[in-house]
Amino acid sequence: MSKTDLLLDVRNLKMHFPVKGSFLSKTQNYIYAVDGVDFSISRGETMGLVGESGCGKSTTARAIAQLYKPTGGEVYLKGKDLIKASAGELMEARKNMQMVFQDPYASLNPRMTSGDIIAEPIRIFQKRGLVDMGKDAMNERVEQLMERVGLSRFFKNRYPHEFSGGQRQRIGIARALALQPELILCDEPVSALDVSIQSQILNLFKDLQQEFGLTYLFIAHDLAVIKYISDRVAVMYLGLIVEISGAKDLYKKPLHPYTQALLSAAPIPDPKVEAQRRRIILTGDVPSPDKQRPGCYFYDRCSKRMDHCKTQRPRLKETEDGHQVACFLYHDPE
Repeated sequence: MSKTDLLLDVRNLKMHFPVKGSFLSKTQNYIYAVDGVDFSISRGETMGLVGESGCGKSTTARAIAQLYKPTGGEVYLKGKDLIKASAGELMEARKNMQMVFQDPYASLNPRMTSGDIIAEPIRIFQKRGLVDMGKDAMNERVEQLMERVGLSRFFKNRYPHEFSGGQRQRIGIARALALQPELILCDEPVSALDVSIQSQILNLFKDLQQEFGLTYLFIAHDLAVIKYISDRVAVMYLGLIVEISGAKDLYKKPLHPYTQALLSAAPIPDPKVEAQRRRIILTGDVPSPDKQRPGCYFYDRCSKRMDHCKTQRPRLKETEDGHQVACFLYHDPE
């Protein structure tokens, strides 16, 4: 990946939430939701981010968007570090980075019409002098976006409660496109929808990417969805990335023991193949994220663990072309 192709570069991103005690609200501990995440996304690419619930996927997306102020690390969008950026620089950067949220109802203001919701980003940036668009041009853009995502322009005066779940998510997608961004952070955008609607929304994402040259960070816990939509996949466990690979390679040849267990749990729509598969059952519970560990975070549940895994944390290293894994099974401790 050349520097000119690089759009988003995340380095050692950390998001630690303080746990306040009852006495004078002093910080008693921290929740290490994201504890050193590294990955990059090139222009026009879809990076899938997958992992079990509570591993830090959504927190990672919100920290990249600066909805949460990261505890540490670097987030470069088009070469600009968003964490160190001033308020004005961050506002300018957000024109190129928008978000589609998981809940297609809670993410929409119930007191605003669909047209106003889609136009809201344009109005906000207009007030700050970052967008120059007249009222007629804005209305035309809203109507064009509604029709492009599969909604009639005559629905622009309707409120969110008058739409179905899939239609609400289309409104959220249109809103994300209003400022013509390059990067869209998709935080489980189909998980709250019916399966039949999921396929429609996924195909819409693909069509929009081709039409507008969009780049996606696509978060999901459904492995089939990630396989369909992604060019590359990052696997997350307890606030860390444990494996990154091309989507096809990852599903054919997972390397990390956690990735192998995760993929073994995904059903295959072929009774003969499914009957012959061996399910990998992980023992033990997921460790609490309120503790940092000196070694591998997967140590307690790994059947292939070694002595040094307990005291030394494996780093992401490339084992094959484009395939990175954080596991001492594939490289020696430093």
